[in-house]
Amino acid sequence: MRLLLVEDDLMVGEAVRKGLRQDGFAVDWVQDGAAALSALAQEDYQLLLLDLGLPKKNGLEVLKSLRAGGNRIPVLIMTARDAISDRVAGLDGGADDYLVKPFDLEELAARIRALLRRQSGRAEPLIELGQLTLNPATHEVLLEGRQVNLSAREFALLRAFLDRPGVVLSRAQLEEKMYGWDDSIESNAVEVYIHALRKKLGSNFIKNVRGIGYMVAK
Repeated sequence: MRLLLVEDDLMVGEAVRKGLRQDGFAVDWVQDGAAALSALAQEDYQLLLLDLGLPKKNGLEVLKSLRAGGNRIPVLIMTARDAISDRVAGLDGGADDYLVKPFDLEELAARIRALLRRQSGRAEPLIELGQLTLNPATHEVLLEGRQVNLSAREFALLRAFLDRPGVVLSRAQLEEKMYGWDDSIESNAVEVYIHALRKKLGSNFIKNVRGIGYMVAK
């Protein structure tokens, strides 16, 4: 899952980015509203973490521009503004959730997972495909009831496939799900992780669609 973090406080931004990366998310971070709109116009993100008190263009202006342009990305506002009027303005302005600083990183991650479930049309916390079960909260993966140990990258790649079973994903699409701007990507990284997943989940679990990409069957 690739997220965009918009936060001008360096300490908060670094802490959030580090915590969410440890939780398996790829996170890009910008520090003003204008840069946020530019990034959203160029990249495909699954969720936006948006502060309100931003330079150049404040968070409500960013949100208004997104919704006016038809962008339906889930937006979680995280701000020190705790007045009821601010919460109402943010939610009525098109935000999907509102979290007041200071907050716990575990709660932030849980809210992100809930928004992503809602976006994908799922109510249940577990993702299941056949005999495979993935728990986004605990990073546990079970195959026929047996626990499968995955690295953070392997987990992120598997999550990308399970979010869209039956859909062919290109190498570039998979890299976008797994890496942020500051991550170095080796030329054969996707292939290496797919090979590792096939060893752990079965050689035929991930199918190669020649010249296009990879998929898992529904």
